[in-house]
Amino acid sequence: MKACLIPPDHPDLPAALQGETLWAIGDPDILSRRLLALYCSIRCPGDAIVRTYDLVRALRDAGVPTIGGFHSPMEHECLDFLLQGKQPVVIVPARGIQAMRIPSVWRQPLSQGRLLVLSPFSANQRRPTAAMAERRNKLIGLLADVIFVAYAEAGGKTSRLCAELLAWKKPLFTHDLESNRALMALGATGESLDTLVRTIALELAAP
Repeated sequence: MKACLIPPDHPDLPAALQGETLWAIGDPDILSRRLLALYCSIRCPGDAIVRTYDLVRALRDAGVPTIGGFHSPMEHECLDFLLQGKQPVVIVPARGIQAMRIPSVWRQPLSQGRLLVLSPFSANQRRPTAAMAERRNKLIGLLADVIFVAYAEAGGKTSRLCAELLAWKKPLFTHDLESNRALMALGATGESLDTLVRTIALELAAP
């Protein structure tokens, strides 16, 4: 499949993205769904890893549409679980996708119309940079209706992003763990596994 431009006045784009050039591989209509963004710092404590595996399996089985960059090790593992389901998934690489070689595990969900690969970057921006990753992560936050953060290292880039997302009044959830105390101090809502699944599903079902 080839990348195509999403019209800058596409009705499913939030106001903050109206007029921005976005490239897509897959079905842009997935953007009409309410989406859960998934983030995690590069390093993730073991207790958060175990709970995130269980959460992502539950969200997949519940059919929760998910968006992410899926770059950090924990995010990448989550993508493997999500692609085994039937729910929509939006992947936002920190690079141009016009000449991207599609991984074999993406091809079936793309053909089924439940995977969208999205990028704001031009064809010559093939190598991710820190600035591109930051822009990508903010784009994900703008497109998402609800945020889940498995873990954000205190003072790190993900933590600073979370502070910005919370300032945008985005509902932001995390695991209720000692390792996430700094994130909860920023304003994230920490919940148990079962409560997270119910709460996220309710938030995404809201009009």
